[in-house]
Amino acid sequence: MQTVIVPVDFSDTSLNAARYAVQLLTGHYGVNMILHHVYENDNEATETQQKLEDLKSTLLKSGIVKIETKAEKGADFIVELDKLARHQEADLIIMGITGRSPIGQTFIGSNTLKMVNEKVCPVLIIPGDARYKDVQNVLLTSDFKDVENATPTVPIKKILKTFRPHLSVLNVDSEHYVAITEEYQAEKEKLQAMFAEFNPDFYFLGLQDVDEAINQFSKDKNIDMVIIVHKGQNLYSKLFVKSHTKQLVYHTNIPVLAIHE
Repeated sequence: MQTVIVPVDFSDTSLNAARYAVQLLTGHYGVNMILHHVYENDNEATETQQKLEDLKSTLLKSGIVKIETKAEKGADFIVELDKLARHQEADLIIMGITGRSPIGQTFIGSNTLKMVNEKVCPVLIIPGDARYKDVQNVLLTSDFKDVENATPTVPIKKILKTFRPHLSVLNVDSEHYVAITEEYQAEKEKLQAMFAEFNPDFYFLGLQDVDEAINQFSKDKNIDMVIIVHKGQNLYSKLFVKSHTKQLVYHTNIPVLAIHE
């Protein structure tokens, strides 16, 4: 990775994500981290830039990362962040999210989920209660449908090569019984070949509640990051686009990396 953008609105949620980002990126010396804030009025420019510089100084006490600050005027946070990410050819955006209250979700929460849908680059979602742990165990969820065309191997492998974690691949489907079908077995073999260098373990859970199953599996296996391929209207993308299925990102302390196919 070369460029990582961390948008902040100076809320506790966004500041926690910024702290997490610094600890995550410490030791990866080729990475440039951009602290980004969008303000609406001209009279905010100087104060905002100073707040970003102060935040940079504070963050550098907890890790060694190349940090750049960027404050810019704009009426739409998502539009400005999207433009910056495309201009910088960002590899990753790291954003906070919280489920503590509707007010807490209004800015960072809703905009984080909106940014997932922009498809500009992967978005690492940091829950409000998340505390940094070394990325040793990563979980990739998959619906095991047309995996060769639907799995974005390039950005996923970029993350895996950066942190070199143990990789688990999980599918949740209420139709799973004692053994998986031939179709699932064929897709599993394709995924196994695609990620052979990471020696993945595969798990198939015969459960109905996808987000709860992922949550429980992550706790049982000490998962440090969950990767979800966000595509169309499948069962996994509903974790983001349906309000009643946002439990995975709103009610967990495990970072979720959303990557578009």
